[in-house]
Amino acid sequence: MADIDISPAVFVDQPVFIEAVRTGLRGEVVKQTLDVVGYRELIVRLLGTTSGNLHRVYRRKALGQAQSEALLDTLRVFGHAERTFAGLVPAREWLETALPALGGQRPIDLCDTFEGRRLVQDAIRRIEYGEFP
Repeated sequence: MADIDISPAVFVDQPVFIEAVRTGLRGEVVKQTLDVVGYRELIVRLLGTTSGNLHRVYRRKALGQAQSEALLDTLRVFGHAERTFAGLVPAREWLETALPALGGQRPIDLCDTFEGRRLVQDAIRRIEYGEFP
């Protein structure tokens, strides 16, 4: 995720996160996110746009607060999964696997809502502490 032009401090320092949300992410961060992690349809849902209009988002100087917060929060989940599973490829495999503890849903399918991302974060934490396969 180093290829996404966002300061790592955003993900560990709440005031920095809040300021990034208020300022708005640059549209090019959306393109970088898609290039690094993929999940085009998820990103489209997060931003409330269509797949065909996504290229317009790339050119925006700043996303709105809700869009910026949703994208940053999702990137936080992806980063947490990447660290826990020691790489983006194993993290993607886990994100795409249906889990009984999540009602048989795939973690990636829950990442389009704030509460869904919290459930995924909780599942990752439980794995880190050995409470969850």
